[in-house]
Amino acid sequence: MTVLGYGLNGALAVFGVLPYHDTDLKITAGGQRRTRSASGFGDLTLFGRFTWLHDNGHGHNFRVAPFLGVKAPTGEDDREDAFGRLPPSVQPGSGSWDPLAGIVTTWQTLDYQVDGQISYQMKTKANGFEAGDVARLDASLQYRLIPWDLGSGVPRFLYGVIEAGLVHQQKNRRDDVTDPDSGGARLFLTPGLQYVSKRWIVEAAVQIPLIQNLNGAALENDYVGRLSLRVNF
Repeated sequence: MTVLGYGLNGALAVFGVLPYHDTDLKITAGGQRRTRSASGFGDLTLFGRFTWLHDNGHGHNFRVAPFLGVKAPTGEDDREDAFGRLPPSVQPGSGSWDPLAGIVTTWQTLDYQVDGQISYQMKTKANGFEAGDVARLDASLQYRLIPWDLGSGVPRFLYGVIEAGLVHQQKNRRDDVTDPDSGGARLFLTPGLQYVSKRWIVEAAVQIPLIQNLNGAALENDYVGRLSLRVNF
């Protein structure tokens, strides 16, 4: 996933998010093991974030920023293989326009940073399929591990990170029929490490599901590994 952000001024920033998918779906049908796969760029998400409230003090700052955007159907959503049209979970794109909105808050000091976010994404119908709307509630704590004591200048930092995320998705619909084996609620806990320099940030984390209250035979997550690199320019 590639993210590009640009600050138009001190309060307004715009972002573009473009994922690349390489997906394999392994199923057993008619006693035979099949693999269905596709790769390519997915749907482009565009959104803007406006810093509505800010409070700067000695050694700390506080921010409240709502954001608004849309996921556009830029990825291919009509791929086929020898068995016919690929299912939506394998297609690089969704074919749907999906608006999203939310608000994020940040409290930062010289020793730690606390973030909270709430967001909602509405899913629309495409190719007879409509994924369930997604609501998220996220929180994270970043605590400075190295250097333990701050001196002069701007050193590099190592942070310990712990995140919690509650995700609720409504049931999917196909041809206006609700899929009973989809949607539900998940609670994730994500420990990680973050290394920060003047120009770049690298972060590694593992997302562990603590609770998965899903509908019917909806697929569960085992774990999710995440590695990210951010560069300021």
